[in-house]
Amino acid sequence: MNAILPSPAYKDSLMRITFPDDKPAFDGTNLTVRFMASVNGEAVVCAITAEALEDHFGADSALESTLLAAFDKGRNRIRPVCAEALDRNGGDGVVLHSGLFRVEGMEPDRGTPA
Repeated sequence: MNAILPSPAYKDSLMRITFPDDKPAFDGTNLTVRFMASVNGEAVVCAITAEALEDHFGADSALESTLLAAFDKGRNRIRPVCAEALDRNGGDGVVLHSGLFRVEGMEPDRGTPA
C-alpha cells in the first residue's frame, strides 16, 4: 500500500510522489538507511544518513537497530523532506543529510501552529 502524504512541503509538486510502506534497509558501508519512493510511478531509491537520524530523530549510535528505530520514529517527518528534495531535483534519488532538516522550506510544519 502506498501512503500519499498531503503536505505543505510538496502539495504543489508537479510530480506524484508517494512512499510505499516497505521496510527500510540499513547500509552499513555508507552509514545510511535506504528507503523507496515512487515518483510518477517509478521506483526511486532514497536514503537518510546516520548523522541526520542522530541529530533529529533520537538515534544515539550508528548501530543498525538504533538507526532503523529512529527512522520509524521520524518517518512522518522524513518523508515530506524527502519529497521536497525529490521535487527540487527532478525526481532523482536523494540522500538526506542532517542540514536538510534545518533548511527553510524543507520542513513541512515550519510556521504552522502545533
